[in-house]
Amino acid sequence: MLVNPEFVLSFLAASFLIAVAPGPSNAFLMAQTFANGRAAGLQSAFGFALGGVVHTLFAVVGLTAILKASETAYATVQYAGAAYLCYLGAAMLKSTFMQPQCNSEDKPHVSTKKKSNVMLQAMMTEVLNPKVALFFIAFIPQFVDPTLSGSTTFQLAFFGLLYPLFAFPIDCTYIYFGDKIANYFRAHPQSQIWIDRITGVVFIALAINLLI
Repeated sequence: MLVNPEFVLSFLAASFLIAVAPGPSNAFLMAQTFANGRAAGLQSAFGFALGGVVHTLFAVVGLTAILKASETAYATVQYAGAAYLCYLGAAMLKSTFMQPQCNSEDKPHVSTKKKSNVMLQAMMTEVLNPKVALFFIAFIPQFVDPTLSGSTTFQLAFFGLLYPLFAFPIDCTYIYFGDKIANYFRAHPQSQIWIDRITGVVFIALAINLLI
């Protein structure tokens, strides 16, 4: 037996509570969904899932242990992640003041700002968040059964990859209902600008939260 079935059930129960609870990842998903629609929200969810895979690889090879042991390494990644979120937020705010105001002939559901690689943004946000790294190195090993004859490395990889796969449909639920709410605002031409501005503020707030 490679993994303990009871540990898998416990892991899924704990992962459900963590994935459902509002947090920075969910805020990022909702902000992208409000600003750019359901497709952008889904790209964000894929990006976070890919970020989880990267953190799993880091955990397996022990790189996240370095972050936990070294304050300098932790601070470096923390500031890099916060700077990246600030850049995204500032860029979105800047675009709302540079784009022309909507008029009655504008299509209300079309944003005039340049589209960017949302999936990459989400993945980098996840990868550059040391709190996520510490989550993987502190949370996942709790479900590794050392009494099994299988490899501990395999169990770490199994649970590390299971979490983003399990969290993805939950993220999609957030995106679905977020898009329903956003459709109302998209029906009014002027609302898109304010949605983008709120999204930019959310990104900057996430950066501040990362540093707390």
